[in-house]
Amino acid sequence: GGAQGLSGISEAEAGRGLRTALETGAVAAVRFLGRPDGFLGSQQFRIPLPEYLQDAAKILSMLGQRRQIEELEVAMNRAAESAVPMARGLLVNAVKKMTVGDAKKILAGGDTSVTDFFADKTRSPLSVSFLPVVRQATSRVKLKEKADHFAQKAQSFGLVKMEDQSIDHYVTRKALDALYVVIGEEERKIRRDPVGTGSAILQKVFGALRSTPSA
Repeated sequence: GGAQGLSGISEAEAGRGLRTALETGAVAAVRFLGRPDGFLGSQQFRIPLPEYLQDAAKILSMLGQRRQIEELEVAMNRAAESAVPMARGLLVNAVKKMTVGDAKKILAGGDTSVTDFFADKTRSPLSVSFLPVVRQATSRVKLKEKADHFAQKAQSFGLVKMEDQSIDHYVTRKALDALYVVIGEEERKIRRDPVGTGSAILQKVFGALRSTPSA
């Protein structure tokens, strides 16, 4: 385990180092996604039409509605881009309120322990704050009402996840998934190269974690 390497570091230092790392990672993730083309221009995070609409979209395209479908897809991704910056405050706050128990769990945890920490603390409140922003961004698209009507139908046949009962719920969920994935990527960067973060305390905490011989 990481006991030996960490024993030279006080709990306060470890906590402070970890907070710095988490805040850095969270803020970087928000900046990366919460900008023009953060979703739409990204191969990895571009939000596709929900599955229950993809077949319908093919039919609608044949009926000359291709432009509306594209508009909906653009609106969905723009909505995610404009919602994500709202996450910054909540993420930073979660870090500030972090307990010693949280810190230990993260330091001892696997590669996704930071992501899990953030998802656990912020997913529900962020869903609530993203939803109206997403709704506002997608409500201008004519196809959206049809899509939501379609989702309700699909739901009554059990084809749609309860949490995706509307385009807005779907986009919100996808936006949050992406956010936690990027936070995870930031976490891996810090774990891989604590020195590159330029922070002495991170170097100490994560350096100690790395230098420990894995028994």
